[in-house]
Amino acid sequence: MVRTLIQRLWPIVFARAGRLMKRESRKEASLKEAAFRALDNAYAPYSNFRVGAALQTRSGEVITGCNMENSAYGLAICAETLAVASAVSQGLTDFDEIAIATDDDEPTPPCGACRQVLNEFAPNIKISSYTRDGKEAVWTLDQLLPHAFVLNPSRGRA
Repeated sequence: MVRTLIQRLWPIVFARAGRLMKRESRKEASLKEAAFRALDNAYAPYSNFRVGAALQTRSGEVITGCNMENSAYGLAICAETLAVASAVSQGLTDFDEIAIATDDDEPTPPCGACRQVLNEFAPNIKISSYTRDGKEAVWTLDQLLPHAFVLNPSRGRA
């Protein structure tokens, strides 16, 4: 189930760059497919490094995000962080997996800042990364960020 940020009484029409997008059934879509759909919406005119992310909650909900660059580079938002922020804004904070999709030649792990954001809510989250040509890699967050900064050691850890 994909949650919307705002409850709507009318149907959603997906549009991108002036053209309508095909609306796919969320029930049948995998986390990987959701990440690639998010990748299609990435805004990366400066680096051309487009990223899509699909974050899954333990209850099965999927929240997506894509990277969004800005001409003031420090204001860029990573796909993984955007997905987490969107989920948290909807009251969702219990995550078990995130899929990352890129156009790169090799599977790409989250950047250090995104690792720290993920650690706030899911220190042992499974991270899967995919490329368009079929390469993939899987890690756990504690493998990628073995000594995370934790201000409150009990936060996010059961």
